[in-house]
Amino acid sequence: MKNKDRFLQFFSPLICVVALIVTAVCLLVYEDEFLWKVQELNLHLDTPLFFKQQMVVSGGLLTWLGTYFTEFFYHPLLGVSLLCGWWALLIILMKQAFRVPAKWLVLLLIPIAMLLLTCVDMGYWVYYLKLRGHFFVATIGLCALCCTVWGFRLLPNKFFIRPVYVVLSTAVLYPLIGFYALLTALVMGVMEWRLSKTTTLQHAIGSLAAILSIAVIPLIYYRFVFHETSSTNIYWTALPLYRILEEHSAYYIPYYILSAFFVAMAATYGQLCSGQVKHLLKWGTVQVLILGVLVLGVQHFWYRDNNFHKELRMQRYMEQCDWSGILEEAAIQEDEPTRAIVMMKNLALFRLGKQGDMMYHYKTGAKKSNSPLPVSMTQVVGSSIYFFYGMPNYCYRWCLEDGVEYGWRAEYLKYMTRCSMLNGEYRVARKYIDLLKHTRYHRHWAEQQESLLGNDEALRADNTYGPIYHLMDFHDKLSSDQSIVEQFLMYHFVSEASPDKVYLDQAMNAALWTKDIPTFWTIFYHYIKSHPNEHVPTHYQEAAYMYSQLEKNVNLDALPITIDNSVKQTYAAFMELAQQCNARRMTEEQMKEVFYPRFGQTFFFEYFLVRNQKLY
Repeated sequence: MKNKDRFLQFFSPLICVVALIVTAVCLLVYEDEFLWKVQELNLHLDTPLFFKQQMVVSGGLLTWLGTYFTEFFYHPLLGVSLLCGWWALLIILMKQAFRVPAKWLVLLLIPIAMLLLTCVDMGYWVYYLKLRGHFFVATIGLCALCCTVWGFRLLPNKFFIRPVYVVLSTAVLYPLIGFYALLTALVMGVMEWRLSKTTTLQHAIGSLAAILSIAVIPLIYYRFVFHETSSTNIYWTALPLYRILEEHSAYYIPYYILSAFFVAMAATYGQLCSGQVKHLLKWGTVQVLILGVLVLGVQHFWYRDNNFHKELRMQRYMEQCDWSGILEEAAIQEDEPTRAIVMMKNLALFRLGKQGDMMYHYKTGAKKSNSPLPVSMTQVVGSSIYFFYGMPNYCYRWCLEDGVEYGWRAEYLKYMTRCSMLNGEYRVARKYIDLLKHTRYHRHWAEQQESLLGNDEALRADNTYGPIYHLMDFHDKLSSDQSIVEQFLMYHFVSEASPDKVYLDQAMNAALWTKDIPTFWTIFYHYIKSHPNEHVPTHYQEAAYMYSQLEKNVNLDALPITIDNSVKQTYAAFMELAQQCNARRMTEEQMKEVFYPRFGQTFFFEYFLVRNQKLY
């Protein structure tokens, strides 16, 4: 029996430790880019004002602590270690609060699995979620719940101490942890009936105190303290709001399960301690079943989307101006890419001077984002695309609007700094630099930008800013882009005139995108005039030769360019195959499959067979 008891005492705790280690490894291996993005879309300032700003609504302490710990995802290993450390602490506190014996600690992995799902099933919600410090908020709130319940359980039932404790603890905790204070009161109200040496009247008074606390205390705070919280949300503060145009209620399921779990633990308090394990095989079967359900459930609901993670990796490379890294990601595209992926790939090719020769050498497409949300490119990558394409006013505008709508984030402040630097608005840039210098991990970046303040020569020589100046040779204005980034940018480049050679190169790429023949010739004449005696990139040649053959109104021999024989031969082979396919009455989709292996890397394929690209 002693060996059996010893085994029971150590098996479940060991399983919990292994589960946390495996969870940490999975987060580091599969979600490295996601964790980087989470901390980029986070902001924690070490100033008293920032703390006061969080405390203007109930649950403010949780958001302040949540944003603080989220900063550490800058180093994923450190951030994940802290997150798993909080979960380990939560397991210990649950064990103490509800007197869970060591042999049943596997049960305490249920809330850990739910907390993990609230983090890894987000997907594109990472751009839209307004709750700050989301990764840590629920965990810290539940730790506070366990501490409070633990204290409640140890109190003697004399002079109505327990009902008073329920009221006072709810009144103290509600402004600090919001919803979790109300859940704590509910758990104590249920546990009241499981505590011994108490009369029915005392039970009823304790539960009534919990119910009144839940109903009345938020109303009192709303009336006298937290005027910025709407009356419909006072009971749900510190919970994420999954609503864009409509309620996405499925994302609340982990929170329902968490609430039900703690209420069930209170309702069954003491029962786990009384039971003895008589049949080790049955006990082991239950343990395996619990673990199996949790593992399969987490695996099933863990958000997996190759395009989403590829977008994140490309954004990280773009932040570092690692254009070759973006192209390496684009080269291993297995699925149809989203337009955000295509735009980042084209930007990288443009910055490396290869877009005119290689724009169609990568998979193209316009796959819808794998999300129930109405995902817009302006939220995903629009601001950074505008910045690197030389339109700082539009980048600044979207960062400002998103900051007001979704809360200020480090990424927004960084791009607003860059835009102000490009526009020569150095006093404005210093304001954002001073804010970022109050962060833990963006301070060094802010100091680097500070060294460039007021130094135009240094800015033009900088790897990030320098190339962008070539794209800013146009009349500066701000109008509406209708939230359609790609279309707005392409028409901007073909409608604004500039003698700059780099600008004209991008204008040529935009002209190909429009597939408008008069627009192409207008830009093409400017291009060859500004690039005398230079080799014309392959895709420009393909468009020029094809358009001249289709309309017969431009004599290419009269232009100072030479069309490569390979371009002419490829076009002839393309048209010959097209005639054969038309004779067989093939559909356009069938023709795509036939043409792509030989002609998928040409403008001919793009012009005739790529249609209905989704813009967002």
